[in-house]
Order: sequence, then structure tokens, then C-alpha cells
Amino acid sequence: MGDGTTRANGSSIQGVHVAPLRRICDERGMIMHMLRCDSPLFERFGEIYFSQVWPGVIKGWHIHKKQTQHYAVLQGMIKLVLHDLREGAPSSGTTEEHFVGDYNYCLVRIPPGVANGYKNYGTEPALVANCADLPHDPDEMVRLDPFAKDIDYDWALRHR
Repeated sequence: MGDGTTRANGSSIQGVHVAPLRRICDERGMIMHMLRCDSPLFERFGEIYFSQVWPGVIKGWHIHKKQTQHYAVLQGMIKLVLHDLREGAPSSGTTEEHFVGDYNYCLVRIPPGVANGYKNYGTEPALVANCADLPHDPDEMVRLDPFAKDIDYDWALRHR
């Protein structure tokens, strides 16, 4: 996965940021923070949507040409895989995994040109929130089969 180095923001891919998020719990329930307009990661608002993924299912690859995405997993656990496809970027060709959700509640900012896909690693559906800086435009996104060899990645469970 890349050169093994991780920047202070939790990623070795240029422009990707991983930031822990707050959960505030009390006897009434919980508040889960995601993204604020005064955050250094916020650029502009395009749309927010939620994607449910069934256990074992892979959603990806998605490559946005212009859109920046901000993922947070509200329920469940996913393995989010990123691969830098930007020619000339210092991290071009780097692939990395992030385990995001119940046990690692965080925000992952994904810039344009970085392919992303995720797999649910649990026995219940996972709920992924995406706050994008542009509204969805099907002509702005490229989809690749997660099992095609366009990106050399094996989605199988690995015991390390």
C-alpha cells in the first residue's frame, strides 16, 4: 500500500485527509459530528446523500473528475480503499485502506482523481454519508468494475 509512510492527516495520498470526528453521548442518545462550514476541509456545499451497503457488498470504483467527497460512516464498518490515479501527483499510483465506522468514526476527504470504493465489513448494513462539494453529475464521474484489473487491488479478506 504505497510507500508505507503516512502523513499527519492519516493518509499518504496527496489531498486526502482523515480526521477523527466527535460523538457526543448522553442518556438521550448521541450527536455525531461530520462537517462544518468553518472546517479547513470544507470548500463548498454541493449535496449530501446517504448510501446503504449490505454485508460483504463492494461499491466502487468511483472516480470523480471535479467533485471532492467527504465520507463518514454513521453505522457499521467499511473498508474504504483509495487509489491515486492523478498523473504527475507525488502520490500517483498509491493505494491505501481505511477502516471507517463504528470503531473508527472519522471524516475522509477524497479529492478529484482519486479512485474510491468500499466494502461492508460487518453482519449488518452499513450507512455511509457523503457531503460532496458539487451536486451529482453522471458525466463528471467514471465507474470501474471493482474486480477489473484497471486498479490492481484484491478485495478479499486478508489475515495479517
